Amino acid sequence: MDSLWTALLGARRSTVHCWTGHGFAAATWAEVGADARRTAAGLRGLGVRPGTTVAAIMTNTPAAVRGVLAIWLAGGAVASLPVPARGMGVDEYLAQIAAICRSAGARLLLTDGALLQALPEGALGGIACREWESIGEGPAIEACPPGEDEPAFIQYSSGSTGTPKGCVLTPRAIAAQLELIRDMSDADPARERVVSWLPLSHDMGMFGCTLFPWFFDMPLVMSTPERFMFGGRSWFADLAEFGGTMTAGTNTALFLAARAQHGRPLNHRLEVRTAIIGAERVERAALLAASAAFDGLPLESFMPAYGMAEATLAVSASTPRTTPRFTSVDGFELAHGRVSHVSPDAPEATWLVGCGPPCKDVGISSTVPSGVGELVVKSPSLALGYQGDPELTAARFTSAGFRTGDLGFLHDGEVFPVGRLDEVISFGGRNVSTREAEREIEAMDLVHRGCAAVLDLGSEGPAGRLVLVAELSRAGAAPSEVADTAREAARIASARCGLVLDACVFLRRGSLPKTPSGKVQRHRARRLLLAEALPAIATVPLAT
Repeated sequence: MDSLWTALLGARRSTVHCWTGHGFAAATWAEVGADARRTAAGLRGLGVRPGTTVAAIMTNTPAAVRGVLAIWLAGGAVASLPVPARGMGVDEYLAQIAAICRSAGARLLLTDGALLQALPEGALGGIACREWESIGEGPAIEACPPGEDEPAFIQYSSGSTGTPKGCVLTPRAIAAQLELIRDMSDADPARERVVSWLPLSHDMGMFGCTLFPWFFDMPLVMSTPERFMFGGRSWFADLAEFGGTMTAGTNTALFLAARAQHGRPLNHRLEVRTAIIGAERVERAALLAASAAFDGLPLESFMPAYGMAEATLAVSASTPRTTPRFTSVDGFELAHGRVSHVSPDAPEATWLVGCGPPCKDVGISSTVPSGVGELVVKSPSLALGYQGDPELTAARFTSAGFRTGDLGFLHDGEVFPVGRLDEVISFGGRNVSTREAEREIEAMDLVHRGCAAVLDLGSEGPAGRLVLVAELSRAGAAPSEVADTAREAARIASARCGLVLDACVFLRRGSLPKTPSGKVQRHRARRLLLAEALPAIATVPLAT
Protein backbone atom coordinates (compact mmCIF):
# COMPACT_ATOMS: atom_id res chain seq x y z
CA MET A 1 0.00 0.00 0.00
CA ASP A 2 1.35 3.42 -0.97
CA SER A 3 1.58 5.96 1.81
CA LEU A 4 -0.83 8.87 1.57
CA TRP A 5 1.99 11.28 0.78
CA THR A 6 3.67 9.07 -1.83
CA ALA A 7 0.39 8.80 -3.71
CA LEU A 8 -0.75 12.43 -3.51
CA LEU A 9 2.66 13.80 -4.49
CA GLY A 10 3.34 11.21 -7.19
CA ALA A 11 3.30 11.77 -10.94
CA ARG A 12 -0.45 12.17 -11.24
CA ARG A 13 -1.65 12.95 -14.78
CA SER A 14 -5.43 12.83 -14.48
CA THR A 15 -7.53 15.97 -14.53
CA VAL A 16 -9.77 17.49 -11.87
CA HIS A 17 -12.60 19.76 -13.03
CA CYS A 18 -13.91 22.12 -10.33
CA TRP A 19 -17.12 24.13 -10.61
CA THR A 20 -16.41 27.87 -10.32
CA GLY A 21 -19.95 29.23 -10.45
CA HIS A 22 -19.91 29.77 -14.20
CA GLY A 23 -18.33 26.58 -15.48
CA PHE A 24 -15.67 23.99 -14.73
CA ALA A 25 -12.00 24.90 -14.38
CA ALA A 26 -9.54 22.10 -15.17
CA ALA A 27 -6.13 21.24 -13.75
CA THR A 28 -4.14 18.03 -13.42
CA TRP A 29 -3.56 16.47 -10.03
CA ALA A 30 0.15 17.18 -10.57
CA GLU A 31 -0.65 20.89 -10.99
CA VAL A 32 -2.76 20.80 -7.83
CA GLY A 33 0.21 19.28 -5.99
CA ALA A 34 2.60 21.93 -7.32
CA ASP A 35 0.22 24.71 -6.26
CA ALA A 36 -0.02 23.09 -2.83
CA ARG A 37 3.76 23.18 -2.42
CA ARG A 38 3.79 26.91 -3.12
CA THR A 39 0.86 27.49 -0.77
CA ALA A 40 2.64 25.47 1.94
CA ALA A 41 5.49 27.97 1.83
CA GLY A 42 2.99 30.77 2.42
CA LEU A 43 1.46 28.87 5.33
CA ARG A 44 4.89 28.51 6.89
CA GLY A 45 5.01 32.32 6.92
CA LEU A 46 1.75 32.27 8.87
CA GLY A 47 3.29 30.06 11.53
CA VAL A 48 2.15 26.62 10.35
CA ARG A 49 4.75 24.06 11.37
CA PRO A 50 4.84 20.39 12.38
CA GLY A 51 2.32 19.89 15.17
CA THR A 52 0.19 22.93 14.24
CA THR A 53 -3.55 22.44 13.86
CA VAL A 54 -5.22 24.59 11.21
CA ALA A 55 -9.01 24.92 11.23
CA ALA A 56 -10.75 24.97 7.86
CA ILE A 57 -14.34 25.44 6.75
CA MET A 58 -14.22 23.39 3.58
CA THR A 59 -16.21 24.49 0.56
CA ASN A 60 -15.96 22.91 -2.88
CA THR A 61 -13.36 25.19 -4.44
CA PRO A 62 -10.00 24.51 -6.14
CA ALA A 63 -8.30 26.57 -3.42
CA ALA A 64 -9.67 24.31 -0.68
CA VAL A 65 -8.52 21.15 -2.47
CA ARG A 66 -4.92 22.31 -2.80
CA GLY A 67 -5.13 24.00 0.62
CA VAL A 68 -5.62 20.71 2.45
CA LEU A 69 -2.43 19.27 0.94
CA ALA A 70 -0.63 22.56 1.59
CA ILE A 71 -1.42 22.37 5.31
CA TRP A 72 -0.10 18.83 5.39
CA LEU A 73 3.09 19.71 3.52
CA ALA A 74 3.75 22.53 5.99
CA GLY A 75 3.50 19.95 8.77
CA GLY A 76 0.04 20.84 10.04
CA ALA A 77 -3.09 18.85 10.78
CA VAL A 78 -6.42 19.90 9.27
CA ALA A 79 -9.40 20.41 11.58
CA SER A 80 -12.37 20.28 9.19
CA LEU A 81 -15.19 22.28 10.75
CA PRO A 82 -18.87 21.72 9.96
CA VAL A 83 -20.56 24.26 7.72
CA PRO A 84 -23.63 26.00 9.19
CA ALA A 85 -26.52 23.64 9.78
CA ARG A 86 -29.98 24.48 8.48
CA GLY A 87 -31.84 26.73 10.87
CA MET A 88 -28.67 27.73 12.74
CA GLY A 89 -28.26 31.43 13.51
CA VAL A 90 -24.99 33.30 12.99
CA ASP A 91 -24.30 33.72 16.70
CA GLU A 92 -24.91 30.04 17.41
CA TYR A 93 -22.63 29.00 14.55
CA LEU A 94 -19.85 31.37 15.60
CA ALA A 95 -20.03 30.04 19.16
CA GLN A 96 -19.84 26.49 17.81
CA ILE A 97 -16.77 26.97 15.61
CA ALA A 98 -15.02 29.07 18.27
CA ALA A 99 -15.48 26.22 20.76
CA ILE A 100 -14.18 23.69 18.22
CA CYS A 101 -11.12 25.82 17.46
CA ARG A 102 -10.33 26.09 21.16
CA SER A 103 -10.71 22.34 21.63
CA ALA A 104 -8.48 21.62 18.63
CA GLY A 105 -5.90 24.23 19.63
CA ALA A 106 -6.28 26.01 16.27
CA ARG A 107 -5.13 29.63 16.03
CA LEU A 108 -5.72 29.96 12.29
CA LEU A 109 -8.95 29.38 10.35
CA LEU A 110 -9.04 29.16 6.56
CA THR A 111 -12.08 29.31 4.29
CA ASP A 112 -13.31 30.90 1.07
CA GLY A 113 -13.89 34.60 0.57
CA ALA A 114 -17.69 34.48 0.56
CA LEU A 115 -17.91 32.68 3.89
CA LEU A 116 -15.15 34.81 5.39
CA GLN A 117 -17.16 37.96 4.65
CA ALA A 118 -20.02 36.52 6.71
CA LEU A 119 -17.77 36.21 9.78
CA PRO A 120 -17.78 39.47 11.76
CA GLU A 121 -14.27 40.77 12.36
CA GLY A 122 -12.90 39.54 15.66
CA ALA A 123 -15.89 37.23 16.16
CA LEU A 124 -13.62 34.29 17.01
CA GLY A 125 -11.46 36.12 19.50
CA GLY A 126 -7.76 35.48 19.00
CA ILE A 127 -8.26 33.09 16.08
CA ALA A 128 -6.97 34.57 12.82
CA CYS A 129 -9.36 34.10 9.89
CA ARG A 130 -7.92 34.07 6.37
CA GLU A 131 -9.12 33.38 2.86
CA TRP A 132 -7.47 30.50 1.02
CA GLU A 133 -6.65 32.76 -1.92
CA SER A 134 -4.93 35.31 0.33
CA ILE A 135 -2.14 32.93 1.31
CA GLY A 136 0.98 34.19 -0.38
CA GLU A 137 3.94 32.19 -1.56
CA GLY A 138 7.24 32.05 0.27
CA PRO A 139 10.66 30.51 -0.21
CA ALA A 140 10.47 26.81 -1.00
CA ILE A 141 10.26 24.62 2.09
CA GLU A 142 11.02 20.98 2.62
CA ALA A 143 7.78 19.02 2.82
CA CYS A 144 7.26 17.63 6.31
CA PRO A 145 3.76 16.11 6.44
CA PRO A 146 2.48 14.37 9.58
CA GLY A 147 3.93 10.94 10.33
CA GLU A 148 2.01 7.78 9.51
CA ASP A 149 0.51 7.50 12.98
CA GLU A 150 0.25 11.19 13.85
CA PRO A 151 -2.93 13.28 13.64
CA ALA A 152 -3.43 14.57 10.10
CA PHE A 153 -7.15 15.25 9.76
CA ILE A 154 -9.76 15.97 12.43
CA GLN A 155 -13.18 15.35 10.89
CA TYR A 156 -15.83 17.18 12.88
CA SER A 157 -19.28 15.70 12.63
CA SER A 158 -22.23 17.77 11.54
CA GLY A 159 -23.84 17.26 14.93
CA SER A 160 -26.87 15.11 14.09
CA THR A 161 -26.77 13.52 17.55
CA GLY A 162 -25.25 16.31 19.66
CA THR A 163 -22.30 18.66 19.80
CA PRO A 164 -19.93 18.08 16.85
CA LYS A 165 -17.21 15.57 17.71
CA GLY A 166 -13.76 15.60 16.13
CA CYS A 167 -12.54 12.24 14.81
CA VAL A 168 -8.73 12.23 14.78
CA LEU A 169 -7.45 10.46 11.66
CA THR A 170 -3.89 9.48 10.80
CA PRO A 171 -2.30 9.23 7.32
CA ARG A 172 -2.18 5.45 7.77
CA ALA A 173 -5.92 5.27 8.51
CA ILE A 174 -6.80 7.53 5.57
CA ALA A 175 -4.67 5.51 3.13
CA ALA A 176 -6.20 2.27 4.45
CA GLN A 177 -9.68 3.67 3.80
CA LEU A 178 -8.83 4.71 0.24
CA GLU A 179 -7.49 1.22 -0.49
CA LEU A 180 -10.62 -0.22 1.10
CA ILE A 181 -12.88 1.87 -1.18
CA ARG A 182 -11.06 0.62 -4.26
CA ASP A 183 -11.40 -2.97 -3.09
CA MET A 184 -15.10 -2.73 -2.14
CA SER A 185 -16.05 -1.01 -5.41
CA ASP A 186 -13.77 -3.07 -7.64
CA ALA A 187 -12.63 0.24 -9.14
CA ASP A 188 -10.25 0.20 -12.10
CA PRO A 189 -8.18 3.42 -11.97
CA ALA A 190 -7.46 3.13 -15.69
CA ARG A 191 -11.14 3.44 -16.65
CA GLU A 192 -12.97 5.21 -13.82
CA ARG A 193 -14.15 8.84 -13.90
CA VAL A 194 -15.50 10.17 -10.60
CA VAL A 195 -18.29 12.78 -10.48
CA SER A 196 -19.34 14.41 -7.21
CA TRP A 197 -21.18 17.36 -5.73
CA LEU A 198 -20.83 16.21 -2.11
CA PRO A 199 -19.39 18.82 0.29
CA LEU A 200 -15.71 18.62 1.19
CA SER A 201 -16.79 19.27 4.78
CA HIS A 202 -18.36 15.78 4.80
CA ASP A 203 -16.38 12.54 4.91
CA MET A 204 -18.05 11.21 1.75
CA GLY A 205 -17.06 14.33 -0.15
CA MET A 206 -13.51 14.60 1.18
CA PHE A 207 -12.34 10.99 1.35
CA GLY A 208 -14.74 9.12 -0.90
CA CYS A 209 -14.94 11.57 -3.79
CA THR A 210 -11.80 13.75 -3.66
CA LEU A 211 -8.85 12.01 -2.01
CA PHE A 212 -9.92 8.66 -3.49
CA PRO A 213 -9.52 9.68 -7.17
CA TRP A 214 -6.45 11.77 -6.31
CA PHE A 215 -4.80 8.83 -4.53
CA PHE A 216 -5.36 6.51 -7.50
CA ASP A 217 -4.83 9.12 -10.25
CA MET A 218 -8.39 9.12 -11.58
CA PRO A 219 -10.23 12.05 -13.18
CA LEU A 220 -12.64 13.97 -10.94
CA VAL A 221 -15.51 16.31 -11.77
CA MET A 222 -16.32 18.27 -8.60
CA SER A 223 -19.53 20.28 -8.49
CA THR A 224 -20.97 21.93 -5.37
CA PRO A 225 -23.82 21.12 -2.97
CA GLU A 226 -25.33 24.54 -3.68
CA ARG A 227 -25.52 23.79 -7.40
CA PHE A 228 -27.17 20.45 -6.69
CA MET A 229 -29.72 21.95 -4.30
CA PHE A 230 -30.66 24.67 -6.82
CA GLY A 231 -30.92 22.12 -9.61
CA GLY A 232 -31.27 18.47 -8.68
CA ARG A 233 -30.79 17.40 -12.31
CA SER A 234 -27.17 18.64 -12.28
CA TRP A 235 -25.83 15.49 -10.55
CA PHE A 236 -26.77 12.99 -13.24
CA ALA A 237 -26.43 15.60 -15.99
CA ASP A 238 -22.75 15.95 -15.03
CA LEU A 239 -22.40 12.16 -14.99
CA ALA A 240 -23.77 12.02 -18.52
CA GLU A 241 -21.79 15.02 -19.79
CA PHE A 242 -18.42 13.84 -18.50
CA GLY A 243 -18.95 10.10 -18.91
CA GLY A 244 -18.76 9.52 -15.16
CA THR A 245 -18.45 5.91 -14.07
CA MET A 246 -18.36 6.40 -10.29
CA THR A 247 -20.28 8.67 -7.98
CA ALA A 248 -21.69 8.80 -4.45
CA GLY A 249 -24.56 10.44 -2.63
CA THR A 250 -27.15 10.13 0.07
CA ASN A 251 -30.49 8.36 -0.13
CA THR A 252 -32.34 11.67 0.12
CA ALA A 253 -30.23 13.23 -2.63
CA LEU A 254 -30.88 10.26 -4.90
CA PHE A 255 -34.63 10.62 -4.38
CA LEU A 256 -34.46 14.37 -5.08
CA ALA A 257 -32.40 13.83 -8.23
CA ALA A 258 -34.89 11.26 -9.51
CA ARG A 259 -37.83 13.53 -8.78
CA ALA A 260 -36.12 16.50 -10.46
CA GLN A 261 -35.57 14.53 -13.66
CA HIS A 262 -39.32 14.57 -14.47
CA GLY A 263 -38.88 12.08 -17.29
CA ARG A 264 -36.69 14.43 -19.30
CA PRO A 265 -33.87 12.77 -21.26
CA LEU A 266 -30.23 13.40 -20.47
CA ASN A 267 -28.02 14.88 -23.18
CA HIS A 268 -25.73 11.86 -23.20
CA ARG A 269 -25.90 8.20 -22.29
CA LEU A 270 -25.04 7.34 -18.69
CA GLU A 271 -21.95 5.20 -18.19
CA VAL A 272 -22.32 4.81 -14.41
CA ARG A 273 -20.86 1.56 -13.10
CA THR A 274 -20.90 2.36 -9.39
CA ALA A 275 -23.12 4.79 -7.47
CA ILE A 276 -22.36 4.46 -3.75
CA ILE A 277 -25.37 5.45 -1.64
CA GLY A 278 -24.91 6.01 2.08
CA ALA A 279 -24.67 8.50 4.98
CA GLU A 280 -28.23 7.59 6.00
CA ARG A 281 -30.52 4.59 5.81
CA VAL A 282 -30.90 3.53 2.18
CA GLU A 283 -34.48 3.11 0.98
CA ARG A 284 -35.64 0.62 -1.63
CA ALA A 285 -38.09 3.19 -3.02
CA ALA A 286 -35.29 5.68 -3.74
CA LEU A 287 -33.24 3.08 -5.64
CA LEU A 288 -36.24 2.01 -7.72
CA ALA A 289 -37.21 5.63 -8.44
CA ALA A 290 -33.70 6.50 -9.60
CA SER A 291 -33.44 3.41 -11.76
CA ALA A 292 -36.70 4.33 -13.48
CA ALA A 293 -35.89 8.04 -13.81
CA PHE A 294 -32.49 7.69 -15.43
CA ASP A 295 -33.11 5.75 -18.63
CA GLY A 296 -33.46 2.44 -16.83
CA LEU A 297 -30.12 2.71 -15.05
CA PRO A 298 -29.77 -0.86 -13.74
CA LEU A 299 -30.17 -1.47 -10.03
CA GLU A 300 -26.80 -3.21 -10.21
CA SER A 301 -25.22 0.25 -10.58
CA PHE A 302 -26.26 1.22 -7.05
CA MET A 303 -24.07 0.22 -4.13
CA PRO A 304 -25.72 0.76 -0.73
CA ALA A 305 -22.98 1.33 1.84
CA TYR A 306 -22.63 1.88 5.56
CA GLY A 307 -19.98 3.84 7.39
CA MET A 308 -19.11 6.61 9.80
CA ALA A 309 -16.52 9.36 10.29
CA GLU A 310 -14.90 7.40 13.12
CA ALA A 311 -13.87 4.77 10.54
CA THR A 312 -12.78 7.52 8.10
CA LEU A 313 -15.73 6.54 5.90
CA ALA A 314 -16.96 3.09 4.77
CA VAL A 315 -17.12 -0.20 6.68
CA SER A 316 -19.49 -2.21 4.48
CA ALA A 317 -20.93 -2.09 0.97
CA SER A 318 -22.96 -4.31 -1.29
CA THR A 319 -21.15 -6.46 -3.83
CA PRO A 320 -20.15 -4.44 -6.93
CA ARG A 321 -22.53 -4.58 -9.88
CA THR A 322 -25.06 -6.90 -8.28
CA THR A 323 -28.66 -6.08 -7.39
CA PRO A 324 -28.85 -4.69 -3.84
CA ARG A 325 -30.33 -7.04 -1.26
CA PHE A 326 -33.92 -6.22 -0.25
CA THR A 327 -35.70 -7.96 2.60
CA SER A 328 -39.13 -7.38 4.12
CA VAL A 329 -39.64 -7.50 7.87
CA ASP A 330 -42.40 -6.81 10.36
CA GLY A 331 -42.13 -3.05 10.99
CA PHE A 332 -43.76 -3.19 14.43
CA GLU A 333 -41.40 -5.92 15.59
CA LEU A 334 -38.45 -4.01 14.13
CA ALA A 335 -39.37 -0.87 16.06
CA HIS A 336 -39.14 -2.97 19.21
CA GLY A 337 -35.74 -4.43 18.39
CA ARG A 338 -36.86 -7.74 16.92
CA VAL A 339 -36.28 -9.06 13.39
CA SER A 340 -39.18 -11.02 11.92
CA HIS A 341 -39.09 -11.68 8.17
CA VAL A 342 -42.51 -11.51 6.53
CA SER A 343 -44.01 -11.55 3.05
CA PRO A 344 -43.74 -8.20 1.22
CA ASP A 345 -47.54 -8.33 0.86
CA ALA A 346 -48.13 -8.48 4.62
CA PRO A 347 -49.75 -5.27 5.95
CA GLU A 348 -47.07 -4.94 8.62
CA ALA A 349 -44.20 -5.36 6.13
CA THR A 350 -41.47 -2.79 5.71
CA TRP A 351 -38.55 -3.00 3.29
CA LEU A 352 -34.94 -2.94 4.40
CA VAL A 353 -31.91 -2.57 2.13
CA GLY A 354 -28.73 -4.51 2.86
CA CYS A 355 -25.45 -2.63 2.89
CA GLY A 356 -23.40 -5.65 1.96
CA PRO A 357 -20.79 -7.63 3.85
CA PRO A 358 -18.04 -5.92 5.87
CA CYS A 359 -15.26 -4.48 3.75
CA LYS A 360 -11.87 -6.16 3.52
CA ASP A 361 -10.15 -6.45 6.93
CA VAL A 362 -13.23 -4.94 8.64
CA GLY A 363 -15.22 -6.72 11.34
CA ILE A 364 -18.82 -5.83 12.23
CA SER A 365 -20.82 -7.39 15.05
CA SER A 366 -24.01 -6.60 16.94
CA THR A 367 -24.51 -6.38 20.68
CA VAL A 368 -27.70 -8.42 20.13
CA PRO A 369 -26.75 -11.30 17.82
CA SER A 370 -30.32 -12.53 17.32
CA GLY A 371 -32.03 -9.14 16.91
CA VAL A 372 -31.48 -5.43 16.47
CA GLY A 373 -28.50 -4.24 18.49
CA GLU A 374 -25.77 -1.64 18.48
CA LEU A 375 -23.27 -2.26 15.68
CA VAL A 376 -19.63 -2.60 16.73
CA VAL A 377 -16.85 -2.08 14.18
CA LYS A 378 -13.19 -3.02 13.88
CA SER A 379 -11.31 -1.47 10.95
CA PRO A 380 -7.76 -0.53 9.91
CA SER A 381 -9.10 2.94 9.13
CA LEU A 382 -10.47 3.72 12.61
CA ALA A 383 -9.73 7.11 14.15
CA LEU A 384 -7.41 7.48 17.13
CA GLY A 385 -10.37 8.83 19.08
CA TYR A 386 -12.21 12.10 19.67
CA GLN A 387 -10.26 15.34 19.84
CA GLY A 388 -10.13 16.68 23.39
CA ASP A 389 -12.55 14.11 24.82
CA PRO A 390 -10.71 11.18 26.45
CA GLU A 391 -13.81 10.02 28.34
CA LEU A 392 -15.94 9.66 25.22
CA THR A 393 -13.00 8.09 23.40
CA ALA A 394 -12.65 5.45 26.12
CA ALA A 395 -16.40 4.77 26.09
CA ARG A 396 -16.72 4.36 22.31
CA PHE A 397 -13.32 3.08 21.14
CA THR A 398 -13.18 -0.14 23.15
CA SER A 399 -11.12 -3.32 23.00
CA ALA A 400 -14.13 -5.02 21.37
CA GLY A 401 -14.25 -2.39 18.65
CA PHE A 402 -15.85 0.98 18.00
CA ARG A 403 -19.35 1.30 19.44
CA THR A 404 -21.13 3.10 16.62
CA GLY A 405 -24.36 4.18 18.28
CA ASP A 406 -26.08 2.74 15.20
CA LEU A 407 -28.76 0.07 15.42
CA GLY A 408 -28.85 -2.82 12.99
CA PHE A 409 -28.47 -6.53 12.46
CA LEU A 410 -26.55 -8.99 10.30
CA HIS A 411 -28.40 -11.43 8.06
CA ASP A 412 -26.78 -13.92 5.69
CA GLY A 413 -23.49 -12.06 6.03
CA GLU A 414 -24.92 -8.62 5.15
CA VAL A 415 -25.27 -5.56 7.36
CA PHE A 416 -28.74 -4.05 7.68
CA PRO A 417 -28.57 -0.65 9.42
CA VAL A 418 -31.89 0.29 11.00
CA GLY A 419 -31.45 3.56 12.89
CA ARG A 420 -29.70 5.34 15.72
CA LEU A 421 -29.73 4.80 19.46
CA ASP A 422 -30.78 8.43 19.83
CA GLU A 423 -33.95 7.57 17.86
CA VAL A 424 -34.98 5.11 20.58
CA ILE A 425 -37.66 6.25 23.03
CA SER A 426 -38.48 4.53 26.30
CA PHE A 427 -42.27 4.19 26.33
CA GLY A 428 -44.48 1.96 28.44
CA GLY A 429 -41.48 0.03 29.75
CA ARG A 430 -40.27 -0.68 26.20
CA ASN A 431 -37.43 0.74 24.10
CA VAL A 432 -38.93 1.79 20.78
CA SER A 433 -37.18 3.02 17.62
CA THR A 434 -39.19 5.86 16.09
CA ARG A 435 -37.72 5.64 12.60
CA GLU A 436 -40.23 3.12 11.23
CA ALA A 437 -43.12 5.44 12.04
CA GLU A 438 -41.27 8.52 10.78
CA ARG A 439 -40.53 6.91 7.41
CA GLU A 440 -44.22 6.18 6.82
CA ILE A 441 -45.29 9.61 8.04
CA GLU A 442 -42.82 11.25 5.63
CA ALA A 443 -44.58 9.48 2.75
CA MET A 444 -47.81 11.37 3.48
CA ASP A 445 -48.85 14.00 0.95
CA LEU A 446 -48.72 16.97 3.32
CA VAL A 447 -45.39 16.07 4.99
CA HIS A 448 -42.08 17.15 3.46
CA ARG A 449 -39.93 14.07 2.80
CA GLY A 450 -37.10 13.58 5.30
CA CYS A 451 -38.50 16.21 7.64
CA ALA A 452 -40.34 14.45 10.46
CA ALA A 453 -39.18 13.43 13.92
CA VAL A 454 -40.86 12.06 17.02
CA LEU A 455 -39.38 13.78 20.07
CA ASP A 456 -39.58 12.83 23.71
CA LEU A 457 -39.98 16.10 25.62
CA GLY A 458 -40.42 14.43 29.00
CA SER A 459 -42.35 16.38 31.61
CA GLU A 460 -41.13 19.68 30.14
CA GLY A 461 -43.21 19.52 26.99
CA PRO A 462 -45.90 22.22 26.88
CA ALA A 463 -47.87 20.15 24.33
CA GLY A 464 -47.23 16.80 25.99
CA ARG A 465 -44.44 14.25 26.22
CA LEU A 466 -44.36 12.62 22.77
CA VAL A 467 -44.57 15.17 19.98
CA LEU A 468 -44.16 14.80 16.24
CA VAL A 469 -42.48 17.76 14.55
CA ALA A 470 -42.84 17.81 10.79
CA GLU A 471 -42.49 20.26 7.95
CA LEU A 472 -45.51 20.78 5.72
CA SER A 473 -44.81 20.09 2.05
CA ARG A 474 -46.91 23.00 0.86
CA ALA A 475 -48.12 26.31 2.24
CA GLY A 476 -51.75 27.24 2.60
CA ALA A 477 -53.10 23.83 3.55
CA ALA A 478 -56.59 23.96 5.02
CA PRO A 479 -56.82 23.48 8.80
CA SER A 480 -58.92 20.37 8.23
CA GLU A 481 -56.15 18.87 6.05
CA VAL A 482 -53.59 19.59 8.74
CA ALA A 483 -55.79 18.03 11.43
CA ASP A 484 -56.40 14.95 9.27
CA THR A 485 -52.65 14.62 8.69
CA ALA A 486 -52.02 14.81 12.43
CA ARG A 487 -54.58 12.11 13.17
CA GLU A 488 -53.14 9.84 10.46
CA ALA A 489 -49.62 10.42 11.82
CA ALA A 490 -50.86 9.39 15.27
CA ARG A 491 -52.41 6.26 13.79
CA ILE A 492 -49.14 5.36 12.06
CA ALA A 493 -47.11 5.94 15.23
CA SER A 494 -49.45 3.63 17.13
CA ALA A 495 -49.61 0.93 14.44
CA ARG A 496 -45.93 0.94 13.57
CA CYS A 497 -44.36 1.52 16.98
CA GLY A 498 -47.04 1.32 19.65
CA LEU A 499 -46.46 4.99 20.50
CA VAL A 500 -49.17 7.41 21.62
CA LEU A 501 -48.51 10.90 20.29
CA ASP A 502 -49.61 13.82 22.43
CA ALA A 503 -49.43 16.40 19.66
CA CYS A 504 -48.19 17.21 16.17
CA VAL A 505 -46.33 20.45 15.56
CA PHE A 506 -46.21 21.44 11.90
CA LEU A 507 -43.50 23.76 10.62
CA ARG A 508 -42.90 25.69 7.44
CA ARG A 509 -40.42 24.18 4.98
CA GLY A 510 -36.77 24.73 5.79
CA SER A 511 -37.21 25.30 9.53
CA LEU A 512 -36.59 21.85 11.05
CA PRO A 513 -32.94 21.80 12.23
CA LYS A 514 -30.88 19.52 9.98
CA THR A 515 -27.22 18.85 9.36
CA PRO A 516 -25.65 19.92 6.05
CA SER A 517 -25.93 16.28 4.94
CA GLY A 518 -29.68 16.27 5.61
CA LYS A 519 -30.06 14.47 8.94
CA VAL A 520 -32.52 15.87 11.48
CA GLN A 521 -30.73 17.39 14.48
CA ARG A 522 -33.00 15.93 17.13
CA HIS A 523 -31.20 17.51 20.08
CA ARG A 524 -31.52 21.01 18.56
CA ALA A 525 -35.11 20.41 17.50
CA ARG A 526 -36.00 19.33 21.04
CA ARG A 527 -34.24 22.33 22.59
CA LEU A 528 -35.87 24.80 20.20
CA LEU A 529 -39.29 23.23 20.63
CA LEU A 530 -39.06 23.47 24.41
CA ALA A 531 -38.01 27.11 24.06
CA GLU A 532 -40.94 27.67 21.67
CA ALA A 533 -38.40 28.88 19.12
CA LEU A 534 -39.50 26.73 16.19
CA PRO A 535 -41.75 28.58 13.71
CA ALA A 536 -44.89 26.48 14.13
CA ILE A 537 -47.65 26.84 11.55
CA ALA A 538 -50.04 24.68 13.52
CA THR A 539 -50.07 22.60 16.70
CA VAL A 540 -52.63 19.81 16.79
CA PRO A 541 -53.30 18.22 20.22
CA LEU A 542 -54.01 14.50 20.03
CA ALA A 543 -53.94 12.55 23.30
CA THR A 544 -56.62 13.16 25.87
